[in-house]
Amino acid sequence: MRILLAAIAATVSFSAHAQATAVVAGRDLNWVAIGMFLLIVAVTLLITYRSAGRTKSKADFYTAGHEITPLQNGLAIAGDFLSAAAFLGISALIYATGFDGLIYALGFLTGWPIVLFMMSERLRNLGSYTFADAASFRLDRTSVRLVAATGSLVVVLFYLIAQMIGAGKVIQLLFGVNYLFAVVGVGLLMIVYVAVGGMQATTWVQITKALLLLIGGTLMALVVLWRFDFSLGRLFTEASRVHPKGAAVLSPGGLFAEPVSAISLGLALVFGTAGLPHILMRFFTVSDFAGARKSVFYATTCVAYFCLVIPLFGFAAMVVLMPDASFFNVGAGGQFNKITDLIGGPNMAAVHLAGALGGPILLGFISAVAFATILAVVAGLTLAGASAVSHDIYGQVIAKGDAPEAREVMVAKIAAVAIGIVAVGLAITFENQNVAFMAGLALSVAASCNFPVLAMAIFWRGTTTRGAVAGGLVGLFSSLLFVVLSKTVWVAVFHFAAPLFPYDNPALFSMPLAFLVIWLGSLSDRTARATAERRAFDAQFVQSEIGIGLSEGNNALAGVAR
Repeated sequence: MRILLAAIAATVSFSAHAQATAVVAGRDLNWVAIGMFLLIVAVTLLITYRSAGRTKSKADFYTAGHEITPLQNGLAIAGDFLSAAAFLGISALIYATGFDGLIYALGFLTGWPIVLFMMSERLRNLGSYTFADAASFRLDRTSVRLVAATGSLVVVLFYLIAQMIGAGKVIQLLFGVNYLFAVVGVGLLMIVYVAVGGMQATTWVQITKALLLLIGGTLMALVVLWRFDFSLGRLFTEASRVHPKGAAVLSPGGLFAEPVSAISLGLALVFGTAGLPHILMRFFTVSDFAGARKSVFYATTCVAYFCLVIPLFGFAAMVVLMPDASFFNVGAGGQFNKITDLIGGPNMAAVHLAGALGGPILLGFISAVAFATILAVVAGLTLAGASAVSHDIYGQVIAKGDAPEAREVMVAKIAAVAIGIVAVGLAITFENQNVAFMAGLALSVAASCNFPVLAMAIFWRGTTTRGAVAGGLVGLFSSLLFVVLSKTVWVAVFHFAAPLFPYDNPALFSMPLAFLVIWLGSLSDRTARATAERRAFDAQFVQSEIGIGLSEGNNALAGVAR
């Protein structure tokens, strides 16, 4: 209760500071947008308060007691996945580069069949709280969980950067406050959601956000189509006329100069989805494997619809915003860049479009939806990261599965605070990065570490602990190394003249390397432990297909010395 009161007080202080800042800057506040923004904050805090009383055990904290229905969970998964990277980032990439921005929309969508057909039921049958439960089912729990938890934390932090940047820019544009203050405010809210309400609060925040996003996206799409007489041909023709790249904006090559980068990004988007810890964690909130399958079906429907609608916003923003200097930071002599000088940056293209087409009311609603989008996703990410620390590292590795539930939940809450602080710091460092691009880096790590370990442990009999650990670490560190040596960090952050790794996305190189090391490491493992792990595959296969014998702590190698 004290934390909730502190969050409410911080929100009131934030509003007062925003008003003072806007007055000083000489700009008018959009009170419709501010009212909707505060209403969403109030509703989500109320959800958190009501959920706090129902979060009594670690099952309640991690999975809402496995009591979420498939439809509710499907909406929550869609709310978890359709982040600032989708809503703001994809529209920004299309606004800036044109055709190539569609790779993100299609990549996000095409990853879902893998999750649906390969992962959902098997994960629910093999695990209880996190995907590391399934990955370590027949392997050594300590080492495999450490690798899985480390990979999860890295993915969570990368993904959080994207969300926090989007949140900071939306609030900065809406209220006129300092970016730092905006990011800190969002960090405080996400800590409250997770630390107070756990999965129950996070789920209902995500459901609320998913419904708002689908309604807002549909409304925006209708307004855009109405503006262009429901003619996509007219929309694309006018976009090519006003964009600095001209007709090239409708052709490939605007974002990627060569095919290697496009293929690498595509692999990250498709396979990284199956390694996102905050998405995989949601399969454990339903009661059985059938519920997990239905959840992904509902989520896929929502994600497919939104990913097919959102490109409209990017192309419409070209036509509506680029000819109007009022949307840009105009320099001396009235000069401005139609992409980089957009007020708030290209990430705000969809928000500006809403204001241009629908006035203060639509601007306020879309801004509030964007903010709700970010709040829901950062809550899910923070919960996934906190669960990796408390359940996988503390509960299973350090305490060997004997940690008291209250202590494990307390560790999760402390971890949520720490993750929030680190996320704020990273969001400040990477302030000007495109949010869809930053999410793509998170997906690269997920595709290079989490997905290979999980897929090989579940589907290949020959996988052993040695191979899984070696491959997971190689995938994790190679993807991070390539990111650091790329232009994104080596040049933009460290200010070196040229990158040492020529591509921005490493998945094409790091993911196959991880699979290769898992394969070679497992084939070369002839220990008694490895032999027992291979024999245990049959028991795991039966468990993964029909769920017989599922219980917390069950492991096919219970009789093998650890």
